[in-house]
Amino acid sequence: MTAPESLERRQLRELTRRFVVREVLPHLDGWERAGEVPRALHATAAELGLLGVGFPEAVGGSGGDLRDSLAVTEELILAGGSSGLVAALFTHGIAVPHIVEAWQHADQPTTADSADRPTTAAAGRRVTGDSAELVDRYVRPALAGDRIGALAVTEPDGGSDVAALRTTARRDGDHYLVNGAKTFITSGVRADFVTTAVRTGPPGAAGISLLVVDKDTPGCTVDRRLDKLGWHCSDTAALSFTDVRVPVRNLVGAENSGFGALMRQFGTERLSLATQAYATARRCLDLTLAWCRDRHTFGSPLARRQVVRHRLAEMATRTAAAGAYVREVADRVAAGEKVPAEVAMAKNAAVAACDWVVDQAVQLHGGYGYLRDSEVERHYRDARILGIGGGTTEIMNEIVAGSLGI
Repeated sequence: MTAPESLERRQLRELTRRFVVREVLPHLDGWERAGEVPRALHATAAELGLLGVGFPEAVGGSGGDLRDSLAVTEELILAGGSSGLVAALFTHGIAVPHIVEAWQHADQPTTADSADRPTTAAAGRRVTGDSAELVDRYVRPALAGDRIGALAVTEPDGGSDVAALRTTARRDGDHYLVNGAKTFITSGVRADFVTTAVRTGPPGAAGISLLVVDKDTPGCTVDRRLDKLGWHCSDTAALSFTDVRVPVRNLVGAENSGFGALMRQFGTERLSLATQAYATARRCLDLTLAWCRDRHTFGSPLARRQVVRHRLAEMATRTAAAGAYVREVADRVAAGEKVPAEVAMAKNAAVAACDWVVDQAVQLHGGYGYLRDSEVERHYRDARILGIGGGTTEIMNEIVAGSLGI
């Protein structure tokens, strides 16, 4: 059973809610139409300590753990924000954790169990970047709201097959020469730096490294801004790299250890997406309850009609069940358990609940639910990406199936 929230976490929720009401709600529609949030919003959130939640104070964070960062995500949506806003404002949450992890383990051996960090014949010439320097140059400014980071993994012909990525980084003295292309990069247009998955070794997972690429480096180009069904306030880009010279010191962790680093952080990203899913469902339930109480047809409120009451009851049930399971799995992960199959199940369960609830919310709002002026319409569009990002529903099922021995 999930323990009651601490006073500190409740205060964190209240801080997040005040931030949304004052700094987000008056402007969110405009940001949706502009296709991005202003850089100033990052600075404001950083001043309140929100950007640093879940990151150690030693790297410029606000402290706390995974459950605190998920509480911020949940409350931001419940207060009237959106999963698109989470993606735009907290993009550092997928851009810098690998750097922090490398810094935390800088004094440990660079080789590891093959399940975590694949080793290769090239292991003897491993090169490790200066983790403390990377923290100072990228993590601290990102958590302070001064710089925006992005994570570039997906490639135009690769999809979820991370081990098959083709973007190469060839050693040339004190630099790597990076060539290739990335797509679906969240905050790729606004980003100042991009933590980029590249191939430094042989084919497969054992040859992947992570490099931090400054966006203003010659040869690093935003090919185009991608228009999307949802997440309109979160800019998304296709990037290309043509002989981009990246200093060796920008290597994150050990050479050819990138695949393991990516896989470890995917679990946290998936729990964030699961939280966004059930929080979106809960927000749509709240909006629909209010609508059905206030909306009168044929002389009585919609909420008086049995078919509507039962629909609302089912929305509440699916939302509560998904939320309870996601929180349980988050507690286990925060306690140090390695439960990738349970994380996958939590993501799929929350996404399925969200998909159904947002559809019912639009239906019960009638014609108004179909208008851009309706909040449920935005959630309907934004929800569709949650079963794709961070690993598709099908990939999650593969993980679950593997845990069953099939």
